[in-house]
Amino acid sequence: MRLKGKSAVITGSAQGIGRSIAETFAAQGANVVISDINAELSQKTADEIKAKYGVETAAVACNVAKLEECENLIKTSLDKFSKIDILVNNAGITKDNLVLRMTEAEWDAVIAVNLKGVFNCIKAAAKPMLKQREGRIINIASVVGQMGNAGQVNYCATKGGVIAVTKTCAKEFASRNILVNAIAPGFIRTAMTDKLTEDQKKAMSDTIPLSRLGEAQDIANAALFFASDDSSYITGHVLAVNGGMYM
Repeated sequence: MRLKGKSAVITGSAQGIGRSIAETFAAQGANVVISDINAELSQKTADEIKAKYGVETAAVACNVAKLEECENLIKTSLDKFSKIDILVNNAGITKDNLVLRMTEAEWDAVIAVNLKGVFNCIKAAAKPMLKQREGRIINIASVVGQMGNAGQVNYCATKGGVIAVTKTCAKEFASRNILVNAIAPGFIRTAMTDKLTEDQKKAMSDTIPLSRLGEAQDIANAALFFASDDSSYITGHVLAVNGGMYM
């Protein structure tokens, strides 16, 4: 097992891509902290993963936009597992609109969760990792943070910012053997994309050289690579998992 004895904190992991990452880590022997703004769903997911994979789990409700809640997330995780080996910053929201129609509230809400939330969690988790002189931080960015996307100026700004945060933290923490990398997913099949019409799905697929949407497991596999010893000489990297839609 590639993560036997490791402990991982994964934000936004009650469902979707975050849950896939948590399950993949658990299948490789890691104990996982399921964190999401939805406390009830977090507990349900944590219980199901524990029962399925036989690892220890914890559920911690957390609004990553609030530093004190991120600090509580890390404290609770340390109380449970005594160390944090891996942090995955996956929590994120969208509030799409064209620039001229976007409200200040829509801009601020997405910045607070997607960008400030990453900063908050890294700030809280870095302290114990620095003491341990070891750690892995994996930030979930997006292909649109690299290429832009009409109607998503707030979301694109946050994901581009996450890439910049990744590279900066990689430089700041390298001397303590804390590796910081990012994953930039393309169009991934989720509950949201499942609601699209077949014509809409085809239009999306037509922009992708591999001619299909990705799966949540594709992102989880990339996260496992960064969390494992296989990536021990990689930091500050942005791994594109997008089927070739942006190269």
